[in-house]
Amino acid sequence: MNQQQQPQQQLNIELGEKEAEGIYANLAMLIHSPTEIIIDFARVMPRMSKSKVLARIIMTPMHAKLLHKALADNLEKYEKQFGEIKTYGSMDSQSKSIGFESNHQEDENK
Repeated sequence: MNQQQQPQQQLNIELGEKEAEGIYANLAMLIHSPTEIIIDFARVMPRMSKSKVLARIIMTPMHAKLLHKALADNLEKYEKQFGEIKTYGSMDSQSKSIGFESNHQEDENK
């Protein structure tokens, strides 16, 4: 029996009470190595000059790409239902940005 003929196994994932509350983050910093993608999530508050990482997710590049595709698909569905999501500023702008960002300068220097 090859992989295409095998029935798909169901995976039961438990969501604990603490995890179900979630963590609000408005800043994500991404770094990578040849074998890992690391995403640090933080919350930046107005008039506060300091923040800390609230959660760190480490995954393989393959799983990061699958997450990217899933996010893109969900954002497309969201925008079809609720309208375009507005973003302010640009990663290329010289202004100090607050929000999700990628450490893309490392990529440009390679």
